[in-house]
Amino acid sequence: MVQHFAEHAASNLAAVREKKPLIHSITNLVVMNFTANVLLAMGASPVMAHASSEVEEMVAAADGLVLNIGTLSEAWIESMLKAGKRALQQGIPIVLDPVGAGASRLRTKTAKKIISAAPMRVIRGNASEIISLHQAGSQTRGVESVHSVDEAAPAAKNLAQALKTTLAITGPEDLLTDGTRVIRVCNGHPLMGYVSGTGCAATAIIAAFLAVDDDPLRAAAGALAFLGAAGEVAAENASAPGSFMIQMIDALYAMTPEALKQKCRIYGD
Repeated sequence: MVQHFAEHAASNLAAVREKKPLIHSITNLVVMNFTANVLLAMGASPVMAHASSEVEEMVAAADGLVLNIGTLSEAWIESMLKAGKRALQQGIPIVLDPVGAGASRLRTKTAKKIISAAPMRVIRGNASEIISLHQAGSQTRGVESVHSVDEAAPAAKNLAQALKTTLAITGPEDLLTDGTRVIRVCNGHPLMGYVSGTGCAATAIIAAFLAVDDDPLRAAAGALAFLGAAGEVAAENASAPGSFMIQMIDALYAMTPEALKQKCRIYGD
């Protein structure tokens, strides 16, 4: 295990709870409430503003920006581009969640357009979404991955180098790379795959950790370990998706930095 990553995960969680960073999420309609509750439970502060006339003001006041393309419209695309450009001007870290990239030309084109408009600090997606950003013609099945994390690893490393960003591929085992370093996070539980929005929540948690840590790979690895560890705790008290979702929010709230450090399973290749 990469011990210093576990130590930083713990210190980042403590810093989030002390600082309470404001995370501006232009995210999809399916997950807004769940994502906001996850951020609140962990100690961050959420704002969900997508109107084009106010996104720049909201971004200017935020500590992190999440752009999630799960439920796209032309108006939301405009807002995401405006928000990204303002965040770039302000030096605010941006995290992209290319939900369903590869499922339609609109999604793939939009994800690439957002990336071109402003550098992403982290891009988090499933294996198929990451491959679609690297390889023209690659497809997903709706928002579900049809590739394994290991299948996406070479594309992620090449894409991270080309974009000068950190790629976080989530799945049964998460893989992260900044084009040089490769890290695996092995926390989590199968029930997480039965709750809508856990991937989107992971993206928001990454943004919160980025607000207190200037190393994107380290921040993202700690964030994913935190969510995965909370999933493990939740599964001890729930046996089905509905109760599991509630227990996971409770576990995020109750997780101490010391417990997170002990539960982290972060490994370097």
